[in-house]
Amino acid sequence: MTSGFTDQADLDALFSATYDELRRLAFLIKRRHSSATLNPTALVHEAWLKLSASNGVSSASPLHFKRIAARAMRQVLIDDIRRRKTAKRGGSNDVLVAMDLSSEPIIATDDELIALDSSLEKLAQMNPRQATVVESRFFGGLEMAEIAEFLGISEATVLRDWRAAKAWLAQEVRKG
Repeated sequence: MTSGFTDQADLDALFSATYDELRRLAFLIKRRHSSATLNPTALVHEAWLKLSASNGVSSASPLHFKRIAARAMRQVLIDDIRRRKTAKRGGSNDVLVAMDLSSEPIIATDDELIALDSSLEKLAQMNPRQATVVESRFFGGLEMAEIAEFLGISEATVLRDWRAAKAWLAQEVRKG
């Protein structure tokens, strides 16, 4: 794995500066997915391994960093589910999925969360901005104002994209 950093000191400084934000995101994800097998510390470390291999992370703005951290967390979570399914260890396959952050999470199976990930990939092909809104909000915990600032659009547009994407994703997950 090749890092985009010139030396270990740069990498260590970035990790120290971003660790708290990664932990916040990991606790947010763990709260939404309480049966996920990765604890927040493991999730942070796995996500950091993905982030540290990426070029340009050290020069990312705080909002851009949150965005790419959300993607890394999503990938780690989905990879963990796939590993567990492959290992066929048994036990509960339920995870919590809440597309509406203001309501109680709903119970969904690992298969449904993988279907959500797959549907989000399809959405990214059709409407990349809506996919970015969902990923930033759902996996990154960003507020609508932060997403609007990051994307350079109004909060009203972000809210419209969020609602449209949630409806489309719900339909896709039900079909799958």
